[in-house]
Amino acid sequence: MKFALFSLMMNLPNAITGEAFTAQQKFQNILEQARLAERLGFDAYGIGERHGAPFLSSSPPVVLTAVAAATSRIRLLTTVTVLSVLDPVRVAEDYATLDQLSGGRLEMIIGKGNDPRHYPLFGITEEEQWDSLGERYRLLKRLWTEEDVTWEGTYRPPLDKVTTQPRPLQQSIPIWHGSASSTLSTELAAQYGEPLFTSNSFHPQAKYKALIDHYRERLDHYGHDAKRAVIGSGAGSLYLANTREEAIHRYKPYYDAFHATASAQHNQSPFKDLEDNIVNGPVLIGSPDQVVEKIVNYHAAYGHQVLSISVDGLSHSEQLEQLERFAQEVAPVLRRELPSSVWDNAPILTQQPATPTQSAPPAISPIFQV
Repeated sequence: MKFALFSLMMNLPNAITGEAFTAQQKFQNILEQARLAERLGFDAYGIGERHGAPFLSSSPPVVLTAVAAATSRIRLLTTVTVLSVLDPVRVAEDYATLDQLSGGRLEMIIGKGNDPRHYPLFGITEEEQWDSLGERYRLLKRLWTEEDVTWEGTYRPPLDKVTTQPRPLQQSIPIWHGSASSTLSTELAAQYGEPLFTSNSFHPQAKYKALIDHYRERLDHYGHDAKRAVIGSGAGSLYLANTREEAIHRYKPYYDAFHATASAQHNQSPFKDLEDNIVNGPVLIGSPDQVVEKIVNYHAAYGHQVLSISVDGLSHSEQLEQLERFAQEVAPVLRRELPSSVWDNAPILTQQPATPTQSAPPAISPIFQV
């Protein structure tokens, strides 16, 4: 299995001490997280997109460009890019720039978003979110793979022979499809034969498994080999301790604080408390052996090759503690027991300083061929 560290840059006061990062401290914390994740052997680092408090992650391409400058190997993911409200021309330009500056390390996870507050900000209704996502996605694909694009649709002005600049460094920037609540996302992913990333954050395993099963069925329908499906999964929250009882005691204030927020309430999680979520939901709370056992159980249901974790909301020292324990006591077991070839051949296209006589770097093949 491969591992990604994700952050939504949630910036709540610490649930135990009441202390809070300033915005500047939070941004520096994110850069430190990314550097630590790379040093500890994580395979990817991701920033999600949210618009409004308590999140500071409204500009993932800007943050990930800073992460690219602070790292050299780790893959850079968006988790997710809320494409349902964004201009595909702007997205094509911003993320191709990031792809160039990162040496071809970018991968995008797209979705309609998980916070209804962004719809009025960007001029669409919640009822339009799926149609908007599909239209903007198809245009983005054309802008990255074609030149002189002529296009007309509903959610932005027409285009006439447009070639966005810069072009991506990768021949094809890998796109994952975020999946949380609807078969419309799994249908779109299957149609294009592209990877799926299940949020696996707020509900029992059966809900997300049904969406993954639908994705595999529709891959076959569209002529793709479902046996080669590439799937990632979130994991709710992470907190490791020597015993489950200790982990519950230490993490419960954080869990209660997050689930009292408006964004968490929007997801209508059915779990009555942390203990219920540990038994029946996706959170990874307990001893390292217990967390390994739970991840193996979810892998049996999902067949995922990539797992994302998050340490959002924890104190600075606890973030370091949790990432180090996960990297040392959990990840090695899962890498051995659940091997994954995702990203094994992902090239890092570090560029030498250009001279006027140098030719452009060669294009590379897509990382994923589902």
